Amino acid sequence: MTLRPFHLAIPVKDLELCRTFYRDVLQCPEGRSDTHWVDFNLYGHQLVIHQKEGFEPNVSKNTNPVDGHQVPVPHFGIVLSLEQWRTLAERLKNMQIPFLIEPYIRFEGQPGEQATMFFLDPEGNALEFKGFEDLDNLFAQ
Repeated sequence: MTLRPFHLAIPVKDLELCRTFYRDVLQCPEGRSDTHWVDFNLYGHQLVIHQKEGFEPNVSKNTNPVDGHQVPVPHFGIVLSLEQWRTLAERLKNMQIPFLIEPYIRFEGQPGEQATMFFLDPEGNALEFKGFEDLDNLFAQ
């Protein structure tokens, strides 16, 4: 089965601040744009930020316990190879991006072992980036 790209559109208050974050920090190439929205290539998936008048950024206080951490809900992100994940984690650390959950290995030694990290974009949207040594373990039980 060929994986189909997803499309996700999120509201933002400050279009240029978020454009800089997704373009320069996460290194997502820009696609089409207009005065109130920007498309990004998020590792082959389409992420769109829409500037919304009256939108108030709000960091979710909702969490769910997972592997000894309080995971923010909702959140979104991408599953990377372990090498890509390590590169991104190092870049975020070097750029002093604060983590909600520091990069670590979750479910170590268990089915579905994965690297994970959580951080916020400038509008308070929670992002999780995962890394797998073997993507066949993505849905391991």
